[in-house]
Amino acid sequence: MTKDTDTLRRAAEAVADGDLVVYPTETVYGLGGDALDPTAVERVFDLKGRERSNPLSLGVPSVDAALRYTKPTEFAVAFARAFLPGPVTVVVERGDPVPDALTAGSDRVGVRVPDHPIARDLLRETGPLTATSANVSGRGSVTHPDDLDDRIREGVAVVIDDGETPGTESTVVDPDARTIHRRGAMAGAIEAWLDDPPV
Repeated sequence: MTKDTDTLRRAAEAVADGDLVVYPTETVYGLGGDALDPTAVERVFDLKGRERSNPLSLGVPSVDAALRYTKPTEFAVAFARAFLPGPVTVVVERGDPVPDALTAGSDRVGVRVPDHPIARDLLRETGPLTATSANVSGRGSVTHPDDLDDRIREGVAVVIDDGETPGTESTVVDPDARTIHRRGAMAGAIEAWLDDPPV
């Protein structure tokens, strides 16, 4: 068993125990807890010092996996298949398994499918994880594990170290509303798709 496999296994076991982990993505390092477990979600908010009114995203390994936990329109699915996996968070109607704690009570949830093999391997093992940057709220996103705040490092069970990540934040978009909530990676291509959808 390789070191990477062992670390992934330990991370998956930690999540199953209700603990939190830090994992790499194609943008920044993420802070992951079981996104369907309100207690684990609350621990993410506590560790980050994040306002409960500021929802977290749902990390899954594929668009097909997302369909088990959400109720997107056909248009939103077409958009998601065009841009995921990738540095894009797609806002859709949540399904019954998604707790209020994750969405701040909203009926919509941001879906993230990281374009990163380690992140997707982890998500296949754990099921949905919180997809939020591994930083204390108000501080910069973390692109290397060496830069983790001590509070975060001490508050998680496992850190999956894959060296430096690119650092560009994901673009957050609600395709049904044709609204980009946060401009990040690929924003221009997303605007072009929404202006003239190929569906």
